[in-house]
Amino acid sequence: MNKLILITLASVALFFSTTAQKISYTDPDKDDSKRTDFDIIGKVGGNYLIFKNNRNKDALSVYTGDMKLIEKININQNSQKWINVDFIPYADNAWMIYQYQQKSILYCMAIKIDGNGKMLTKPIELDTTRIGFAADNKIYTTIYSDDKQKIMVFKINSKNQKNFVFTTMLFDDQLQLKDRRQLNMPMEERNDYFTDFLLDNDGAMVFGKYVRKGGGDYITNLSLVTKTPESADFVIHDMKTGDRVLDDIKIKIDNTNRRYLFSSLYYRQKRGNIEGLYTITWDRSSSAIFQERLLPFTDELRSQAKGPDANLRIAFNDYYIKNIIIKKDGGYLIIAESQYTTSRGGGPFNRWDYMGFNNPWMSPYNYYYSPYGYNSFGNPYNRWGSGGQPTRYHSENVVIMSFNKSDTLQWSNVVAKSQYDDQSDLMISHQIMNTGGELHFLFNLYERRALLLNDQSIGSDGKVVRNPTFKNLNRDIEFMARYGKQISAKSMIMPCQFRNYLIFAKIDF
Repeated sequence: MNKLILITLASVALFFSTTAQKISYTDPDKDDSKRTDFDIIGKVGGNYLIFKNNRNKDALSVYTGDMKLIEKININQNSQKWINVDFIPYADNAWMIYQYQQKSILYCMAIKIDGNGKMLTKPIELDTTRIGFAADNKIYTTIYSDDKQKIMVFKINSKNQKNFVFTTMLFDDQLQLKDRRQLNMPMEERNDYFTDFLLDNDGAMVFGKYVRKGGGDYITNLSLVTKTPESADFVIHDMKTGDRVLDDIKIKIDNTNRRYLFSSLYYRQKRGNIEGLYTITWDRSSSAIFQERLLPFTDELRSQAKGPDANLRIAFNDYYIKNIIIKKDGGYLIIAESQYTTSRGGGPFNRWDYMGFNNPWMSPYNYYYSPYGYNSFGNPYNRWGSGGQPTRYHSENVVIMSFNKSDTLQWSNVVAKSQYDDQSDLMISHQIMNTGGELHFLFNLYERRALLLNDQSIGSDGKVVRNPTFKNLNRDIEFMARYGKQISAKSMIMPCQFRNYLIFAKIDF
């Protein structure tokens, strides 16, 4: 009997030791405040790297697995004003691609660094652009494939509003130039827009082009645009959406099945209520539309999204698609979150308020623009001025919908939460940790007047589990969950505020 008890206790101890989460915090740095710009690079060569910019001082902080500072390295030796910095991390090194201006020339450069933050190469010039102004927003955009074997740097000249000129540079993982092209993109209407730009594992540039109508209220005429390696022109595929009334469009690459998935919420009429989910998939192998689906939201799903006492007709009007996760079998998950703002000077800020802005792709300087120099559609935060009125930011339930490879809805569920903050959106919304067998939704909730990080997970069967409170939570530390970054199969680094300092926490699952 005693032996059985010992075995049982050992099993319980093993269970808790394997499921327990560990949080490690960095020590406060006197230079790091709420105004610090940062980029969580990830795990490189056994250490953890974070880039920080403080008043044009650019540094790499190198941490141990317990987030103890090893070294802080000034990587901008020439004290140039870097306009933008991007990182592409690998197991033992990382590429740093940065931009700076010298006189009338804007340079796009690259340096390889190791896990200690040391430079492995001299600066490599990737491209230059002559401009006649002091640049504040980046001109070059960097994208890379899921397997990180293909890297693309591109810029767009929009001087002729009816013909945008793309300059694309495709590199391998050693930043050896494989293809450089200048391509024209006809812009038939002033209301032409692009989705996010992506790069597939074969090195093809992929994005969507569409028309915004009704003052920006809704989307029609979606096209898939691809630029394959060594091709001299864009190939534009009409997705045959016609006058279908769509909302913000998201795109995702399915490299395993060689498909491109577009997803959007849709309306029956302009400025109507959100009726459901629209998806359309393009198959690369057959160079044709694989399947298209309209999924009207049922009253049951609307009740899940907003609660049984809500007005079901308008239940999804403040939801935005936040993530698309591709499954290996060709299925996918759509994750949408309720977000809106209110102010004392007016009513709630609705989706047409932020969708009706002028074209965000245009730049007033020399007609170069960056597609990521502005807040992207799909996030109402920071896209409007409160006119001096106090603003409250709200972030509420998250809806998860799972589809199989035939676009059939398998299940749906809701991670329930209610968050708000005044004058800032830093502490609300969520981040997802994908551990393979389940998705962990991390977000802040008030508990006994303290803002604490919560963890709710959802498995492949769609069941939501509220996990125990994290160990080693400090009530003086507030997590900025939505800025967290998954850095390995079981770890995430998340920025936090500790008093007036910016610090970082590594969460191990």
